[in-house]
Amino acid sequence: MAYICMMTSMAPLQNFQMPAAEAALDRVGKLRAELERTGLSGFLVPKHEASPPDEERLAWLFGFTGSMGLGAIAGGRAALFVDGRYVLQAREQVADKAVEQGSLTRKHIASWLGEALKKGNKLGYDPWSHNVGEAAWLARVCRKIGAELVACESNPLDALWANRPSAPSGIIRAHPLEYAGRESSAKINDIAAGLEKRGLDAVVLDRGDSIAWLLNVRSMDAPHTPIVLSRVILSSDGSLDWFVPAGRLGESLPDALPSKVRVRAVEDFAGALKDLKDRKVALDRESAADGIRLHLENAGARLSFGDDPCQLPKACKNPVEQDGARAAHVRDGVALCRFLAWLDDALENGSSVDEIGAVKKLEAFRIATGHLQDISFDTIAGSGPHGAMMHYRVSESSNRRLCEGELFLVDSGGQYLDGTTDVTRTIAVGAPNDEVRRNYSLVLKGYIALAQARFPEGTTGAQLDGFARRALWAAGLDYNHGTGHGVGSFLDVHEGPARISKGGGDVALCAGMILSNEPGYYRDGAYGIRIESLVLVTSAQAIEGGDREMLGFEVLTLAPFDSSLIDVALLDAGERAFVDAYHQRVREIVSPLLEDERERAWLEKATRAL
Repeated sequence: MAYICMMTSMAPLQNFQMPAAEAALDRVGKLRAELERTGLSGFLVPKHEASPPDEERLAWLFGFTGSMGLGAIAGGRAALFVDGRYVLQAREQVADKAVEQGSLTRKHIASWLGEALKKGNKLGYDPWSHNVGEAAWLARVCRKIGAELVACESNPLDALWANRPSAPSGIIRAHPLEYAGRESSAKINDIAAGLEKRGLDAVVLDRGDSIAWLLNVRSMDAPHTPIVLSRVILSSDGSLDWFVPAGRLGESLPDALPSKVRVRAVEDFAGALKDLKDRKVALDRESAADGIRLHLENAGARLSFGDDPCQLPKACKNPVEQDGARAAHVRDGVALCRFLAWLDDALENGSSVDEIGAVKKLEAFRIATGHLQDISFDTIAGSGPHGAMMHYRVSESSNRRLCEGELFLVDSGGQYLDGTTDVTRTIAVGAPNDEVRRNYSLVLKGYIALAQARFPEGTTGAQLDGFARRALWAAGLDYNHGTGHGVGSFLDVHEGPARISKGGGDVALCAGMILSNEPGYYRDGAYGIRIESLVLVTSAQAIEGGDREMLGFEVLTLAPFDSSLIDVALLDAGERAFVDAYHQRVREIVSPLLEDERERAWLEKATRAL
């Protein structure tokens, strides 16, 4: 099968090259000079997930390569705000004390801006880099200070960024019905009917995953992510204008698109927004660029804010997509088990294995399936203290050997035409100590509690999050990331709108959604523990004596846990039965697909009953 965009095992090393501290400060100085020239007192530099290389402005400015963050320059100060996943990474990549570091929360950002800005100051922002909701909040913060939020016509960083990467230009191809499971025309008609029912004339879509899903198309417009960065105006009569750069459509794609889809030049988008004058137009505050709002308001359109209408139906996979996810995980499970068998053999024989070597080997096993289109994100392979960095990326300079008495955390995934995978396993190198076995077992107890959860329709991820944390909380422990994120169908490995976290929002989990179950524990400077599998929300077996239909989870991932890390005495009978049943299932499905007798022998040993 032809690969769409195969990334090599060295992908983490080919990403943005982190500048030296002096270079970063020099860039901050140049940005300040550019701001002064244009009468601005400060500027904001956001980083969102699934961004293409030409949008990596925060990495260019500070050298921070995490998937989310916010940079701020104001009042002679500079700051980087990140969430709990990236605190350690930010400290390592942006070590200069001149760049302050804080939490990526509105409270902390507002407090910093309140100190850095003065009354009468003008804070610049790129309206095409911030969504509507972000811009509205920032405007309120500025008004409270007495400052003004100013939309820049062009991003001032772009004038300074020499050799900036080009915008995505890969070919866009049709995503076949055998994988999509539903015709694009049917999806468009459903969304259009919803608009008409709400009295709306049109919706403007600005999410690459929504557009890829709606039109049954795929490309690789962000690293390891087969989305299509473009824009759509869908009218309530079912007609659709797709604004996409010229020359990007595959030869057969125009014939595969529904008849009501008009392919238009990107340069026509602003004019098309003006044509929506006096029409009632839907826009998603959390995904639509604020530049779209400004154009629509200037044109005299009547805006109606609400959720992107593609997000929920996209998240609820149809039966074809569900079966595709199962098939992808079987294939991926074979690759994972082959890797774990190789790693165990290498370590047992005293071979030297380092993080980069492990990444290369794991990706080679996935490539060997013959179906891999790309990895689904840069593999996280953290040995010892690197495992405590939740989104650690190995580089030539950070690469370290797996050492006796340490843990090795490997978080990885693959993009296949029939599904996207994401799995984390933590492996003991040599004999683990009692502390590590205890903490691993507490994480495992949380994983099992969530995997076995039964819940009624209408239950949100925030209501389920505590299932995964209870055992850790009882021991005075916790972790600083969400417990679960949605996963797309050959799309984003991080997909909305549902998630499992303390702040999981009000989106209920629905049958057909695929999410991760990934509790963890991290000891700064020592080790990290995370156990992650993907789960499919399904209708659960009726509970005797119950009077409500319940939902539950089907575990998709097929890879054994490291039994040497399990303190069996900390598991109750039900938890032990869960591990044994899961290991038996992994063995029964994966073992017949392993051609090497040594790999089958390893799997037999790894999945023995507790």
